[in-house]
Amino acid sequence: MEPERKRSGSTLKKGRKRRLIPSKVVGAAEATRSHWDLEEKQQPIAKKARLSTVLFAENCEVTHGQLCELLKYAVLGKSSFPKPSWCQLFHQNHLKNVVVFILQGLSQLHFYKFYLEFGFLRKAFKHKFRMPPPSSDFLADIIGLQKKQIIGNLPKAMEGFLDCENFVPTKCNGSVTDNSPLFGLDCEMCLTSKGRELTRISLVAEGGGCVMDELVKPDNKIVDYLTSFSGITKKILNPVTTKLKDVQRRLKILLPPDAVLVGHSLDLDLRALKMIHPYVIDTSLLYVREQGRRFKLKFLAKAILGKDIQCPDRLGHDATEDARTTLELARYFLKYGPKKIAELNLEALFSYQESQEPRNTAEGVQRLNTSVLECLDSVGQKLLFLTQEADASALSSSKNCQTIKCLSNKEVLEQARVEIPLFPFSIVQFSFEPFSPNLTQEMNKRIKIKWTEMSTVYAGPFNKNCNLSALKRLFKSFGPVQLMTLVLETHQPHLCIQYEVLEAAQLAIESLDGVLVEGSCIKVQRPVTELTLDCDTLVNELEQDSENRGTIYLSGVSETFKEHLLQHCSIFLGLEAMILPKDLKSGKQKGYCFLRFKTFGSAQRALNILTGKDWKLRGRHALTPRHLHAWLRGLARESRLPGVRVIPPSSEQEAWQMLNVDHPKIAAWHWGRKIEKLYHNLCPGTLCLILLPGTKSTHGSLSGLGLMGIKDEEESTIPQTCVCESAHHLPGVIS
Repeated sequence: MEPERKRSGSTLKKGRKRRLIPSKVVGAAEATRSHWDLEEKQQPIAKKARLSTVLFAENCEVTHGQLCELLKYAVLGKSSFPKPSWCQLFHQNHLKNVVVFILQGLSQLHFYKFYLEFGFLRKAFKHKFRMPPPSSDFLADIIGLQKKQIIGNLPKAMEGFLDCENFVPTKCNGSVTDNSPLFGLDCEMCLTSKGRELTRISLVAEGGGCVMDELVKPDNKIVDYLTSFSGITKKILNPVTTKLKDVQRRLKILLPPDAVLVGHSLDLDLRALKMIHPYVIDTSLLYVREQGRRFKLKFLAKAILGKDIQCPDRLGHDATEDARTTLELARYFLKYGPKKIAELNLEALFSYQESQEPRNTAEGVQRLNTSVLECLDSVGQKLLFLTQEADASALSSSKNCQTIKCLSNKEVLEQARVEIPLFPFSIVQFSFEPFSPNLTQEMNKRIKIKWTEMSTVYAGPFNKNCNLSALKRLFKSFGPVQLMTLVLETHQPHLCIQYEVLEAAQLAIESLDGVLVEGSCIKVQRPVTELTLDCDTLVNELEQDSENRGTIYLSGVSETFKEHLLQHCSIFLGLEAMILPKDLKSGKQKGYCFLRFKTFGSAQRALNILTGKDWKLRGRHALTPRHLHAWLRGLARESRLPGVRVIPPSSEQEAWQMLNVDHPKIAAWHWGRKIEKLYHNLCPGTLCLILLPGTKSTHGSLSGLGLMGIKDEEESTIPQTCVCESAHHLPGVIS
């Protein structure tokens, strides 16, 4: 779309003052989230949309597809889409707008490098999550835009998929002729902690015979069986032992070298199979709609073939029936050609059928591969997209998107102030120049060292005849120890303790600094280096981080702690989640935990009780949100001798950039303030997301970071209930 420097009032009428369509409240099916459903049923008079404080995502990493789930659900709600698999959005019908701010070129690394500068973002948004590095079109992924392809070389079409390098080829490399056999393929999926995974595959030969129909057990924990689509339930899948690798092996044997696979939205099926096949026919693209949109298979079956499939009185779809239908549609197209298809005037027929049906029924829009744009279009609304001229995306050329291209970030900001109130759904993209690979590598190294040093304490001096075993037990009582060494370079012995979590190090300092231990008044402190000089400030700000405000850290918990806590849950009002980390090798609890409460007051009261004379645990308020804990756990620990400087960048110019850090720091502070002003201008009830997509290049990839919240979401209006989750009940728990 050409940039629109001057726009008349008529251009924007479709987008003005529209609100997201209400949806009916229906019960959820997932057992892992039943307590949330119960909570919602108990609050029929609640009038404000809100988000749950616990994210159901493995290691707090949310895929781009899962983000798309939330955005579609925010637009249309439960009556059209299943609940997001990774979070809970209550009272969606009370959302006023959705606004997504994208800080292109920034990542999770940048956020924590300039954590103190991003003051507003870390304090205003209590829901934070990690994202994988972006694909070639991050925007298309989170909006759900589909790649256009009918017949061609599938590996090229799949270059944007992050995990394409792990896909398995079918080994079909023969020459395709008019006599090459066609095979209909249809897959059913469920939602797991890693996204969508295969649960059923049906392969039908050209004559209509079924050559393969298998149920498949996913590798990861299932959070939603998607029974309304797949027809698959927990009971059906429980006895199944077939895995994805078994299906891949069979397909390689079954398919001849010149086989052509036929399916409807076949890219999704092949992605679920994690396979690459060179010759494909996608019926959703053979019978393509205007602006690249797609007809549903059910509609095409009735309009072209005169047959009814996916009947509402049947639980889920019949994968074999769908596979046969795609074969028949492909043969019809090959026999009669595009001219005959054009004469059928499918678009007009579809519009007529849609007008005869209720606007907001599941039959009308319930389709997992529907884009956010199609969701908005189904309720007569438009998406606003503000970006710079140079930032190309498939979104900017989409029909149902009002794109405004600007010359700079400053102009994007100015347009955002004017345009956001006029649209129900807005995406505002700011673009930042990425740091050089050398500087990024240096930042990454410094972050690793900084967190290692912040989690390390030196304690002493001790008497030369001190009880070393007793000292080790004492310092281990504050939390898990990575490394403990005796320092003998000093006149009297000292201990150097490197903890696994920052909370343990801070608790040791607060509990023992200046205290008489083993007959000596000891000092407990962090190593003093250029990276820890602002440590006290950083710890204080981490404690004030909105995601940590209602969470406490406890050390010294036993294996029976969970049961003991449940027996006394009446005194711990507002408890939402119990996070019990486990050792990855042994599977045993690590002896510490995090308890998350709805309010800071509830957390403080629980901390007072649990560290009192009856429970005798050590604890404090949390410092590391779950997404940060998971990220730091994935970083290789690095350390250095105190006082030894990190090796500087090779060139003088980069060294000066490292020394003159005012530029990136000021940019972080400046744009954090600008977004704060935009945020305060949003109307109450607006779902707001801040996305730092991360980076991906030949020099390496950086994970992204997402922050989200609902403007003026007030916890004080929520009745307090006690819900406890153990490590094996809470998906994505730190272990």
